[in-house]
Amino acid sequence: MFQLLQNLPHITKNILIINVIMFVATFLFQGQVNLTQELGVHVFNSPVFQPYQIVSHFFMHGGLMHIFFNMFALVMFGSHLERVWGPKRFFMFYVISAVSAYLLYGGFGTYDLYQIKQEIQATIGDADLIFYELDQQIISDAKTGEYRQYVNPLLNSYYRAGLIPMVGASGAIFGLLAAFGMLFPNTQLMLLFPPIPIKAKYLVIGLMAIEVYLSFTSGMGSTIAHLAHVGGGVAGFIMVKIWQRKRNTFY
Repeated sequence: MFQLLQNLPHITKNILIINVIMFVATFLFQGQVNLTQELGVHVFNSPVFQPYQIVSHFFMHGGLMHIFFNMFALVMFGSHLERVWGPKRFFMFYVISAVSAYLLYGGFGTYDLYQIKQEIQATIGDADLIFYELDQQIISDAKTGEYRQYVNPLLNSYYRAGLIPMVGASGAIFGLLAAFGMLFPNTQLMLLFPPIPIKAKYLVIGLMAIEVYLSFTSGMGSTIAHLAHVGGGVAGFIMVKIWQRKRNTFY
């Protein structure tokens, strides 16, 4: 384990360590503070949205398999890209991919929450008191980690959309995947499930096609932010294209 860390390039290693520390801290301090709610990112018009969450969310994860696969991909693809680009460019690429992932997901999520609010107003009329009570409940439950169900489906949708955060480095990871597939398209990779070889370019194209499809079909109830994956991949693709045109400059 320590030998693996020593062989990793600087930025990749530090990102890995920070993610593991934050994952452990989420459980260690579970009874004192809800780090998933505090550091996960909410949509812009949620009553518990904070600007710092745009950065903090991609160091948080929702479960063991979530962090395992993200960190496995970080080590596998990120370490190679950092050696090619250098630490400064790699770090910038990673952060921009992660933030872009949220901007796409958060933009659509903000619109969805706005639409739900409009439907509630059209159904109930003067609903200012209802929104105030819902927002206060969201703020309270975000601190305690409680989760409740409302009988009215519109109220329940508003509550869920405002309370449930997005966490994880998946947006940044999809940016790394897109970059690796563009720079090393014919590199043979071995899938875990099923264990068959596949060229990097086909893996990236296949994964992005699946994420685009799921973005349109999974709906608001999905626990996976497919739009964030798409946003990270698209941002990664655009950055590599720009850098390929400016080979004489570092940025």
